[in-house]
Amino acid sequence: MTQNLEEFDIHIASDGRWFHQGGEIKRPAIIKLFASVLSRDENGRYWLTTPVEKGEVTVEDAPFIITGLNSIHDVGEENPRLEMVDNVDRDFILGSGHPIFFEKDEKQGQTPYLRLNDGLTAKITRPVYYQLMDMVTHNSKGEMGVWSADEFIVLHT
Repeated sequence: MTQNLEEFDIHIASDGRWFHQGGEIKRPAIIKLFASVLSRDENGRYWLTTPVEKGEVTVEDAPFIITGLNSIHDVGEENPRLEMVDNVDRDFILGSGHPIFFEKDEKQGQTPYLRLNDGLTAKITRPVYYQLMDMVTHNSKGEMGVWSADEFIVLHT
């Protein structure tokens, strides 16, 4: 099967809302479907890719937003697993596979992001970031961070 390169006219706003031809996509099932086939290439361009079509998507900031943080305590584990939930109801366990990183914003502040799969990222909302900051501790090296699934995640800007 050959992929056709298409003009999708899809735009993802910095607040995580998706638009098609200027109109907001309101159906969560459609957004979840599009999210499942979204990727980012080595040049930083975003693509929706199916077996028959491929089209570029415009992204203002990060394509996803982290809207929830769950602390999951399993029997026998000393530290909880920190589960980050995005705006399309996917969860990612904070750790080396899904680390937090910071980028300077236009106000010279630091904006936190979570690295996802396929080169994608999610901006961490302020309430989730504050919830995470309530869990901050220091390790034996004096580094500031959080524990997730018995892995110490250093939080630095």
